[in-house]
Amino acid sequence: MKKFLLTGFFAALLVACFAQKPYKVVFYNFENLFDTLDDPDKYDEEFTPRGVKKWNTAKYNKKIANLDRVLFDIAAEDRDFPVVIGVSEIENRNVMEDVIAQEKLAHANYRVVHYDSPDARGVDVGFYYRPDIFKLEGSAAIPFYMPELPDFKTRDFVTMWGTIENEPFFFLVTHWPSRLGGKEASAPKRMAAARQVRAIVDSVQRANPATKVVVMGDLNDDATDESIVEGLRARGRTWDVQPGDMFNPFIPMLKAGYGTLAYRDDWNLFDNIIVSDNLVDACPGQLRILPVGNSKFYGGIFRRPYMIQREGQYKGYPLRTFVGNNFQGGFSDHFPVYIYIGK
Repeated sequence: MKKFLLTGFFAALLVACFAQKPYKVVFYNFENLFDTLDDPDKYDEEFTPRGVKKWNTAKYNKKIANLDRVLFDIAAEDRDFPVVIGVSEIENRNVMEDVIAQEKLAHANYRVVHYDSPDARGVDVGFYYRPDIFKLEGSAAIPFYMPELPDFKTRDFVTMWGTIENEPFFFLVTHWPSRLGGKEASAPKRMAAARQVRAIVDSVQRANPATKVVVMGDLNDDATDESIVEGLRARGRTWDVQPGDMFNPFIPMLKAGYGTLAYRDDWNLFDNIIVSDNLVDACPGQLRILPVGNSKFYGGIFRRPYMIQREGQYKGYPLRTFVGNNFQGGFSDHFPVYIYIGK
């Protein structure tokens, strides 16, 4: 009996020693995180003290504190900070730095990857990453280009690459062209973005087929729309993923009625994290995408009661910073999304 107990004890000890927490990867649209200064090269006047939104230091600090709260609560869920956080709708590097300088997030020791993009409003995309886990080797901004509209400017595709546990990883964060003018009329822009992202992914994996790719962003299309399913060749079920395909865990979530933003009482799921096939069919002992907790889904949407509008016309929607020009003191008009990567 004693031998059995000792064997059981050492088995439990081995599990405790070698069991590894999965890494969380997050994407969050910060919804118009502007500083209060008027940049003469950007259309950012509404987000200044003299602008229609009366954007001032007090409102800015409230916004920063709100984002700090959400990101820290995302970390608290696992008792560990996410390894990578992709963000969109940030004006510049300074506002990104202000978020992670908050007391709660400062302990994560995050680093920033950011490039100024040619977007007319001045909103960019970027990354936070933990240098203790993700070993950065390089980064680059790749401009959006559509031959049919050579003068059209929007957010860059921001990329970074390096290793996690000595396995090569390539991350891309993007914010595709909006639906301004209507979904159908603007769809060719998002399809062009999808094809360009797909070309980037293909070129990375041609150079090194072992590289594991994670694409994330606000795609301004639902997970089941043509730009994602056809343009990125993204599949929604792991068993449907063939070599060269990508896997989008948010396709089944959308079909099940989940969303990250609401418009006219309908939920959309524009915020996606999509991975290459080798994160689905990884060899034993290698990093792969994992189910979220005990759920059947491989993706998660982070929402808490304090992030939700409690009354009025937009009851049940994400509690945003402004409705029109009326300051709500909220968080974002999008909920963050996440996946887990582990062994």
